[in-house]
Amino acid sequence: MRTMILRNLLILVLFGWLLISCEEEFTPIVEASPPDIVVEGYIEGGDNATMPYVILTRSIPFFSEIDLNQVEGFFVRDAEITVKTENRTVILEEFCLSELTEAQRGIVGELFNIQSDSTGLDFCVYIDPTFSLSGDEGTTYNLEVKVDDKLITASTLLPFKSELSNYAFFDLPGVSNDTLRELRVTLNDPANEANFYRYFTSINDEGMLAPLQSVVNDLFFDGDQFELPLAKAESGDVDFDLDTYGYYTVGDTVDIKFCTIDEAHYDFWSTLEFNRANQGPFSSYTAISYNTTGAIGIWGGYSCSIKRLIVE
Repeated sequence: MRTMILRNLLILVLFGWLLISCEEEFTPIVEASPPDIVVEGYIEGGDNATMPYVILTRSIPFFSEIDLNQVEGFFVRDAEITVKTENRTVILEEFCLSELTEAQRGIVGELFNIQSDSTGLDFCVYIDPTFSLSGDEGTTYNLEVKVDDKLITASTLLPFKSELSNYAFFDLPGVSNDTLRELRVTLNDPANEANFYRYFTSINDEGMLAPLQSVVNDLFFDGDQFELPLAKAESGDVDFDLDTYGYYTVGDTVDIKFCTIDEAHYDFWSTLEFNRANQGPFSSYTAISYNTTGAIGIWGGYSCSIKRLIVE
């Protein structure tokens, strides 16, 4: 048991070291100020790419309480949003759950991992209804948002994919267990360039989830074939158990979504996940790194591959 716990901690420390070794402590300024616009948008290329989308909300004060009855008021409505490349411009249109058919709500619920049939929340998102905007590797996508007399801009690059190989499940180190397995893969990292990665897992088609520490860069293995442990992502509804965290159950069907991202996108998730992992009365706070101008948030590109496995 002790060996397994140490192994878990070693995996977490490895990812944590790669992510947070250079983070700078930040103390937020607590004062009365108008809420910021928060941008969360993505464009994907590669296997089973998700349609590009943008969610606009308003921030809340750092130490405020969240009233679920007011959540719908956080969504920013009636914005003008465009995505531009060198040779085309696409307009994103706003859609809310209350305006969709039951079948359409099911699609939205699957895309965003929400139970659209049971939630009372009128979730709103901006998408390309023509489905003509695709994510192409090596292309820069420029986002422009006009709302409340503000101009918000951001850019993201879809890098070229780096492939995984040698997917293999292993017995837990030092422990006899017939039901749990550890997943390791080989990352074939391109040489002489900075590369940044993020991954997701899905169990039995229940939707993609990102683990607590989902990003890594190639600072320590540039150009190498690097063996990488990929922990199973756990739902926030599941109680944390150090004995089973990150391990896969024999017989389950697992989808691994492994994505290459640009540096600004990596910096966003690296700083955000650092803060998630350092909560409590004695924790430090690190300023989140945004790539948006005129708002806070992220407009990020993913170049992804998906691999389906059966845990054995």
